[in-house]
Amino acid sequence: MTKKQCLIPINQLNPYNPNTTMRILLFSLLLATAAYAADTPKAPLLAGAATSDITPVLGTAIIGGFLPIPAANVHDELHARCLVLDDGQTKLALVVLELLGIGDSVSFEARKLIEKEVGIPPSNVLISAIHTHSAPSALGTEFKSPQKADDYQRFVARRIADGVKCAANRLRPAEVGFATAQAPEHVFNRRWFLKSGAIPNNPFVGADQVKMNPPAGSPDLLKPAGPTDPTVSILVVREPGGRPIAVYSAYSLHYVGGVVHGDISADYYGMYCRRLERLMYGNEQDPPMVAMMANGTSADVNNIDFIHPRPSKKPYEQMRFVADDLAGKVHAALVNIKYRDRVTLAARYRELKISPRRPTAEQMAWARQTLAKPEPAPGKADLSHIYAQRTVDIAGYPASIPVALQVLRIGEVCIGSMPNEVFCEIGLEFRKRSPVQPAFLVELAHGYFGYLPTPKQHELGGYETWLGTNHLETRASEKMLDALLEMAAEVRPATVE
Repeated sequence: MTKKQCLIPINQLNPYNPNTTMRILLFSLLLATAAYAADTPKAPLLAGAATSDITPVLGTAIIGGFLPIPAANVHDELHARCLVLDDGQTKLALVVLELLGIGDSVSFEARKLIEKEVGIPPSNVLISAIHTHSAPSALGTEFKSPQKADDYQRFVARRIADGVKCAANRLRPAEVGFATAQAPEHVFNRRWFLKSGAIPNNPFVGADQVKMNPPAGSPDLLKPAGPTDPTVSILVVREPGGRPIAVYSAYSLHYVGGVVHGDISADYYGMYCRRLERLMYGNEQDPPMVAMMANGTSADVNNIDFIHPRPSKKPYEQMRFVADDLAGKVHAALVNIKYRDRVTLAARYRELKISPRRPTAEQMAWARQTLAKPEPAPGKADLSHIYAQRTVDIAGYPASIPVALQVLRIGEVCIGSMPNEVFCEIGLEFRKRSPVQPAFLVELAHGYFGYLPTPKQHELGGYETWLGTNHLETRASEKMLDALLEMAAEVRPATVE
C-alpha cells in the first residue's frame, strides 16, 4: 500500500472493497501508535532541587493567633523548598513555602517570574504553604483577586522564583519513585461531639453541635466528628546512581506548636526536612538534596490526643519528636521503592468560580451592634468583635471568587491542590476517587480562602464553619472536588507507565 493510499479518508473507503479491512486496521494502528507516542517519554527524566531563604526581618508580625505578635527571634529559618522536573517535553515546578499561608498575588507574581526566567508555564507550577503558626503570613490585607502585593509578598515571590531558577540550574538525569508510610499516632481529629450542654454558644450567639479543641481528658467527650489520614505520601527523586535529589512528601497534620513566644519557626515541617536530609546524607553532598513536607488536608486534624492527654513538654520537644519519627518512617519506606528514569509529566490549572458565604440579615444586625461597642483594649482579643468585623468584610465580597485548582501528574502519581485549609475527609475522597493512582491532595496552594468543610460538617457547625473562618459557599468542597477529579482524568496517560 502506498503512502498516498494510506491517506484516503476513512469515510471514503468502500466496505465491499477487499482492501478496506486492511486499510481500516492500518489506520487504527496509526492512530494508536500516535496516541502512544504522544505519551511515551522521549528522553530520560531530568530533575533539580534547591532552597531559598524567605525569613523576614525581626519585628515582622507573627499571626498564628488572633492577635499578631512581633517576631523577636529566629529559632529556625524559613525556606521556599523547590523541585523542578523535565521529561524532555514538559517541565513542572513544585514549591513548598514555610509560611502560615499566601495570598494569590504571591502565586501570581512568582509564577509570572518563573515563566519569564525559567520558561515553565504558570499552570505547571505548584506553590503551597505549610501553615506553621510560628511565622508571618504572605496573605496580605486585601480580599481581591489578584491582590495588590505588599513588600513581604513581593519579597517572597522573588525568592520563590530564585529557588526555582536555582533548581532548574541543577537539572540532571534522574529517576523517580513513589511510596507511602503510615503514622497514625500523631494525628487526631480536633472536632468533637460532647455531652448535652457542654458546647458553649459561638460568637454569633448560635448553637454548634461540635466543639473544636475541647479540653483534653474532659469527661464530656463523646466521639470525634470526622476521620484522620495517617498516610504520608512520598515522591522520591534521585540520580540514577542513587544519590538523592529531593523527597516531596505530604502529611495531613496541622502544625504542632510549642514554641518560645516570639520565635520564628517552620514547625515540624522544617525539622522533618532537616532530619530526613541527614538520614539520607543528602546534606553532605553537592548539590545538597532537598526534603519537602507539604501540608496534606489537615483542617480538622492536629497533634492533640484528647482522650489521653500527654504531659507538658519543653518548647520544641513535641515538635522534634513528631518530625524525627516521621523522618524515620519515611526513610524506612524508601527501601523497596521501584524507580523509573523515563516518565511523562502533565499539568492542569483551573480557576473555578465559587460563590462566597453571605451573612444573614440577623448576622449583619448582630455585627453592627457588636462593632458599635467600645473596641477591646490593645493586646486583648475579643472574639465577638473580631468576628463581627469579619462578617461586615464578607458582606462586601464579590458575587463569585476565582478559586485556583491544580493537578500535576508525575509518571503514575497524581497530586491535586486547593487554596484552603481542607478537611481531612476531602483528601481521603480525592485519594480514593482519582482516575490516576496513586493520588494525594495538598492544601493552601495558590491562595487562601479559609476552611473548606464538607456540607455535612457545615451542618454540625463549629469553629471551622463560622462566618469569618469559612469564606466559601457550603457546597464549595463538592464543586471543587468534582472539578479536580475531571482535571485528573484529563491528565491520565493513554498507556500505563
